[in-house]
Amino acid sequence: MATRSPFMLGEWYHCYNRGFEKNTVFRSSVEYERFLIYLFVSNSTERLRVSDIPTTELHTIFSSINTNNSDPIVEVGAYSLMPNHVHFLLKEIHEGGIASYMQRVFTGYTMYFNNKHQRTGSLFSGTFKSKHVHDDTYLKQVLPYVLLNPVELFEPNWKSGVGSIKSISEKLLEYPYSSLVDFMGSDRPQSKIVHTNWEQYYDQIPTLDDMLANAKEYYQDHSPQV
Repeated sequence: MATRSPFMLGEWYHCYNRGFEKNTVFRSSVEYERFLIYLFVSNSTERLRVSDIPTTELHTIFSSINTNNSDPIVEVGAYSLMPNHVHFLLKEIHEGGIASYMQRVFTGYTMYFNNKHQRTGSLFSGTFKSKHVHDDTYLKQVLPYVLLNPVELFEPNWKSGVGSIKSISEKLLEYPYSSLVDFMGSDRPQSKIVHTNWEQYYDQIPTLDDMLANAKEYYQDHSPQV
């Protein structure tokens, strides 16, 4: 069995996983929200179990739990949840932080999902995968990739140039299960999951229209030749 290379402190990684045999892992808004809660409470050296929280209401949990004095084990730069797969942009800030964080999130959610649906066994396709983001140029490619991942839910052929940027933009900003609106400056409770100051990486933060236009151009330039 292959051994994962150690994550390096201070380095960014694109981490991702999909449902076992590409099965759906989120069947309702309640399940998406439960996963978001795991993303929130799992990122601390002080272990907090979701089962210890007296409520499962998402906004109440995000509003009531104070993370100002907590010691996070990873820096969450971005995330995107899709019906059968998930993407994250994470920085290792504690030794073993990414591995521990992902284990807590996936184990906790799998136990919740299996109990709810009276099933057993793996929910996700083995351990999560990861790619080292080796420089700022690559970081600026991975970040939009993660944030724009839900576009395919609204416009499956957008990489071929189908669909208007205006329409896609509006639908993306309404999608509640990614950190795109947080990146764009939203102050919603879920913004506590991410805590990266992206201004340090950009002279000017890109607009959503710019990211979509650049992504479309990239996919068209790199599409297979017929």
